[in-house]
Amino acid sequence: MANTETALKEATAIDGAIGAALVDYTSGMALGTIGGSKELDLNVAAAGNTDVVRAKVRAMEMLGLSDEIEDILITLGGQYHLIRLLKGRGTNGLFLYLALDKERANLAMARHQLKRIESELEV
Repeated sequence: MANTETALKEATAIDGAIGAALVDYTSGMALGTIGGSKELDLNVAAAGNTDVVRAKVRAMEMLGLSDEIEDILITLGGQYHLIRLLKGRGTNGLFLYLALDKERANLAMARHQLKRIESELEV
């Protein structure tokens, strides 16, 4: 089982990774971050993506969908932003956030690797 620091290091080892965070979407606070840049403040991204997760959860409730969100993808001109909601024991209300450089990343492989990281994460 991986701890938060190990999981975030593994996430930033994914090809094209710019930065990663483990976020509590009940508070909007990042529990841990790694990477980022002058243009990508991971704490601001954590708070902003919390709103995205909350909106999607609310929309699903209004639609009466009983399914679970695996991940949410936001595609920008030069980046992918991947939000993976955690489902393991003790991880309710948490998500992994990964920002990727679109030119260097393989989106399918990044999703696969983030899923593996989630399965090994123990918070």
